Order: sequence, then structure tokens, then C-alpha cells
Amino acid sequence: MAATPAIELDVDGRAVRVTNPDRVYFAGPGITKLQLVEYYLSVGEGIMRALGERPVTLERWPHGVRDDVKMATRADPHGDAFFQKRVPTKGVPDWIETATITFPSGRTADELCPTELAAVAWAVNLGTITFHPWPVRRSDVDHPDELRIDLDPQPGTHFSDAVAVAGVARELLEELGITGYPKTSGNRGVHIYVRIAPRWTFTDVRHAAIALGRELERRMPGKVTTRWWKEERGETIFVDYNQNARDRTIASAYSIRPLAHAPVSAPVTWDELADVDPRDLTVLSMPARFAERGDLHAGIDDVAHDLTPLLEWYARDEAELGDMPYPPEYPKMPGEPKRVQPSRERH
Repeated sequence: MAATPAIELDVDGRAVRVTNPDRVYFAGPGITKLQLVEYYLSVGEGIMRALGERPVTLERWPHGVRDDVKMATRADPHGDAFFQKRVPTKGVPDWIETATITFPSGRTADELCPTELAAVAWAVNLGTITFHPWPVRRSDVDHPDELRIDLDPQPGTHFSDAVAVAGVARELLEELGITGYPKTSGNRGVHIYVRIAPRWTFTDVRHAAIALGRELERRMPGKVTTRWWKEERGETIFVDYNQNARDRTIASAYSIRPLAHAPVSAPVTWDELADVDPRDLTVLSMPARFAERGDLHAGIDDVAHDLTPLLEWYARDEAELGDMPYPPEYPKMPGEPKRVQPSRERH
């Protein structure tokens, strides 16, 4: 079948070219590339609040989301879908802006840094399904302004279990005078974002996430874990503290997830979280929801919170519990315990 002629959209005065607009990206609901672009434009205020002035890694599925599409990995980089950290070297409009970030290895990269909605539409035309922003602004890429609490259901647990843990996390944060903003992960998990003052390093923010996770373990024994190794987690909700480490990112609010029914990582209110079904929050349903309710994270920038109480909790526990393992691609970090799966550790 011949390719559909490209079209040009006016996005706030910028001309954005959409090639193959009728290419189907989600076969089940029959969603095309043009519909993906239109979706992101329909939630423009929200996606820009999530991405604006942030370095962003692109998750690209240029041939659409299908079961036979292979995702590239570090071990095997040959795939039809892939994560792209560096902005392409060719065909980039002169109005696309970037931010330079440094990886744990010390290498650097210029990542897309959206400063206007047209940049989002441009990235979607490249086949970007999901946007993975860093928790920093380009004005200070070494000091996060966001604490991200990732509640990840393990086998045997469900979205409802993550919701229950999120409720206790909300209570814990409120005791500290901190406001958290929840969203669905787009799959089975729950994310809670906290705006923080950009005073602390990635290591500090990661320690704050560990402290919060450990307190959740105490309040919900047997239901929550911070154990890094999967073999130790059991049927619990894992608090993925390493999502706050440098170069680890989470799908942004309003990002589409590459699952067959085209779900979206959707902001929700605390009051509706217990009753929401994440499967109902999709590319097709979210535009009307956004038009009716606006961006439910609109207040996230109103207050930048102090991490000191959580860092004091971490210091309290450090002598007994120490630090936790980092992701496998990281160099050995100061204070980190042995990074070896318990069942493979030699005694």
C-alpha cells in the first residue's frame, strides 16, 4: 500500500510536518499516527507541564505497537522500537531545543528539551509513543526538582494493591506537610510526584525515596517492599527508589504507553484513585476528560517542598540498614552494598 501523503499542522504558529499520517500505530482501536499527534495536542497544557524545560528520553515505535515488534536493549541493540537519548543529527528544525545531561558513566548527551508544544508534535512524528523526562530543569540538570514515588505491583498483586499503598503514602506525606500528586502508570502501577526545591543531588533524592519506602514497609508489613532483587520481593508492592537515580526516568503524565489498547499515564485525584480503572484512560478517552477537567496536576508547581524530614529518616536508618543496590548499569557507588543477587552470593 502506498504511503499516505504527508500533512502539515500549525502548532501555535509552528509548521509541523506529519509523515504517513494514516499509518496505524495501535491496530486494536485503529489509532493512527495523526491521531497520536492530535491526542498530545489535545492535552497540550498537561504534557507541557510534565515535559517543559526538561531533558527528555524518547521511546520510539516508528512501525507502530505490535506483538512482533522487538524492543532494542543494551544486550541486543537491534530492534524496531528503542529508547533515544540523543536528538537526531539530521532533519531537526532550528527551533527544537536541547539540554545537555551527564550519565553515571560521565558521558554526556544532548536530549530533546521541549519549550513549546510543537516540539512534542515533532517527536511524535518520529514515532515517539512515550516521553521519559528527567526530574530536572535544563537550568540545573544536577539538582532534581521532583521526587518520584513509583509503586510497582509484583506478581500476585494488582492495581488495587498499589492504590492501597498509595493511600498510606499520602498519609505519610501529609504528616510531613508534603503534597503528592498521583497518576496511573498506564499499566498496573501508581506514581506519586512531589515537587521539591532543587537543592539536593540525585543521591539525596534517591535516599529520600528509600526512607519513604522503608517507612511504608513499617506501616504495611508484608504488603510493601524496597528489596531490589525480585527473588526477595514476594507478593508485594515494590517501591522502586532507583527511579530517582541519575538517568532513570518514568513515563510522564499524559504519555501513551505501548500496550495494545493505547493506555495513558493519567493524572487522577486522590478521591477518585480507588475507583478508577486505568484501562479506561486511553488515547481515545483522555481528550474529553482533559477538556472537562483540565490538568489535575496544575497545582504541582505551587509549592517546592523540603526533603529534610525524609533525609533525616534516611540518616536515622543508615547505621542499621545502610544504602541499597543501584541499577546494574551503574558504576559502583559510595556506600552501596554488594550488588549481587542473594541466591548467587558466595558465602
